[in-house]
Amino acid sequence: MNKTSGLSVAQRLALGFGLIILIGAAIALVATVKMRGLAADLDVMSKEKMVQVRQFVRFKDNLNTAALNVRNIMIDPSQERRDRWKATLEGIQQDNLKQLDEMAGAADSDKSRELIKTIRSLNESYDKVVAAAAAVGVTGDAAGADKNLFGGRETRLSLFKAVEEAIQDRFDSAKALSEAGAKGATNTAWLMFGLALAMVALGALVAWRIARSLTQALGAEPATLSASAHEFSQGNLTVQLALTPGDDSSTMAALRHTQDALIGIVTTVRDNAESVATASAEIAQGNADLSQRTEQQASALQQTAATMDELGSTVRNTADNAQQANQLAINASDVAARGGQVVAEVIDTMQGIHDSSSRISDIIGVIDSIAFQTNILALNAAVEAARAGEQGRGFAVVASEVRALAQRSAEAAKEIKGLIATSVGRVEQGSALVQRAGQTMNEVVSSIQRVTDIVGEISSASREQSTGVSQIGEAITQMDRVTQQNAALVEESAAAAESLKMQAAQLVEAVAFFRVAQQRA
Repeated sequence: MNKTSGLSVAQRLALGFGLIILIGAAIALVATVKMRGLAADLDVMSKEKMVQVRQFVRFKDNLNTAALNVRNIMIDPSQERRDRWKATLEGIQQDNLKQLDEMAGAADSDKSRELIKTIRSLNESYDKVVAAAAAVGVTGDAAGADKNLFGGRETRLSLFKAVEEAIQDRFDSAKALSEAGAKGATNTAWLMFGLALAMVALGALVAWRIARSLTQALGAEPATLSASAHEFSQGNLTVQLALTPGDDSSTMAALRHTQDALIGIVTTVRDNAESVATASAEIAQGNADLSQRTEQQASALQQTAATMDELGSTVRNTADNAQQANQLAINASDVAARGGQVVAEVIDTMQGIHDSSSRISDIIGVIDSIAFQTNILALNAAVEAARAGEQGRGFAVVASEVRALAQRSAEAAKEIKGLIATSVGRVEQGSALVQRAGQTMNEVVSSIQRVTDIVGEISSASREQSTGVSQIGEAITQMDRVTQQNAALVEESAAAAESLKMQAAQLVEAVAFFRVAQQRA
């Protein structure tokens, strides 16, 4: 696994250039060390080797000067000047001894130390020869001085030879140091060249690795990525993104995955938005129809409520009349009970009964008419309940019961009417049948009792009708209230559906910003 794959772009660049800078610093450090060593060698050569050469040359010049001073002592006739030449000679000899001490201290090899030792030994011998010649020459014995000086000729030649060897040794040492410096400079140059090549190679390798890792991380050129991202920002999702085979982790691959996800999302949102737009339009139309039907139903319920109010008033009137009839029947029963005591007044009473029977007949006619109207109203209520559907089921049951009670009231009224008719006929025949009054009174009592029972049933039925009509009225009122609420909810639903329709249209318009291919290759 590539160890740099987890590094950021800045870290990769910092690592690459850091290595190059490190190698450059190493080259500079090596060059500095080598140059300082070469400078030290040159300093040694210029300050030590050449100084030693100059010292040996000065030593050699002093030897020649000493020989010249001896010659001057030998040929100068002035004693004073001969003494000065001798003093100068002694100074030269002392200077040579000093030069030998300095050269001995600066000797850096066995050979140079051996040569200085030889020179010191020969110089002591030669100084003795020169001192003896000078001592003889000062006395004016030039021949004796020349003889002494000539006697030290071999020593002088050996001394000069040793000095020449020492000078050559210093030159050889300086040459060796110079050659070593030149070789070191050459080696340093080659080392610098090698390090430079290594830095170039490493720089090229690092640049290649960084470029390769960046290319692998991006998956394409930055300009291509920027252009693709710009197309995406403009809503164009049809851009073809070319991927390297096996690339699933680069920025281009991530952009491709993002493109696929966006295409799926936009396609889904577009389809859903169109579906929502269609559904919201259908909902709006359905709500409009439902609102119209709800208004019609509310109007019908209001009419039904008004009808039920009228029916309630009629039923309450029927109940009141039935109560009055019941009271009259009770009174008639009391009269019949006392009939046995007032047989003598039967004729007058029969006339009263005739009048009462006529009134009862009229009341029964009214009851019959009310029962007929109740039956008609119950039938209308049943029809309205059937129109109301599920909510009118209870109302239909109550209407059915009211109709049944109305039919029973009609039948009872018919029966009472027949009985009243019979009573009227009997009253008309009462005068002829007075002798049978007792028996007839018993029948009348029984008939009146039956009338009382029937009228009681009519009264009870009327009360039940009144209660049922009240319940129907409450149910219709509640249905009207619910219908009004439904109408309000339908209006709110219609407004919400219209808002949903507008929002769906806006969503479709917004999603239309994206361009998606019909089928991805």
